[in-house]
Amino acid sequence: MPSVRVYASIFAALIAVSAPALAAPLPEVDAALVLAVDSSTSVDRAEFALQMEGLTAAFRDPDVHAAITSGPRRAIAVTLMEWSDPSWQRVGIPWRILRSADDALKLAEEIDTTPRLIDGGGTALGNALSVAVRLIQSAPVRAERKIIDISGDGAQNLGRALAPVRATALKAGITLNGLAIVNEEPDLEAYYRDALIGGPGAFVLRAADYADFTQAIRQKLIRELTIPVARAPSRPITLAARAPIAPASPQTE
Repeated sequence: MPSVRVYASIFAALIAVSAPALAAPLPEVDAALVLAVDSSTSVDRAEFALQMEGLTAAFRDPDVHAAITSGPRRAIAVTLMEWSDPSWQRVGIPWRILRSADDALKLAEEIDTTPRLIDGGGTALGNALSVAVRLIQSAPVRAERKIIDISGDGAQNLGRALAPVRATALKAGITLNGLAIVNEEPDLEAYYRDALIGGPGAFVLRAADYADFTQAIRQKLIRELTIPVARAPSRPITLAARAPIAPASPQTE
């Protein structure tokens, strides 16, 4: 006849199988940031490469490193997605947690070697934003701030309506920022300001063209990663992307 110890072991095993596993606590970060990059037909290969080079340079910049670790948790989470047509959204880099300059430099190398996943299609901003919202809501972190950073060179021309998706994002407490590349549509900055951005501290930056993207995305990352929610302006603001910026000092070993 089985001993009391055997029964106890069986009972413990049954409890372990039937009881739901306690989920490990999610890492806490100051901000979860989706970088949503335009990959539509209007963005040729050279222009797409300039976007990637700009992001790579930004995450190698010491001032961006300082912004990443400026919050109380000294960490952020970042993911990179491409977008164009209604059904064309692709995650190029899954969520990465950055806690140091070294983490940022590793992300820079990853961005530098990530191939283009979408090549062509229309400008379905509403669909892109919808996917970005889902990415934020499923992020494997607990974030004090949730930010979607959309860059593009055109207004929406097909796909899901933008306004209701924007309203859903704002209701969820997500800040929507924009980087308008205005070489093809001079009024795009105003469109982004009126139809896209919103939430605490929301702003739009203007890049004159893709060559201007590097300076603009650097300025944008510093702005959105260091702005305290409690001190966020009540109305969206526009920043000039063409102000001169001193070159970053070289990295030392």
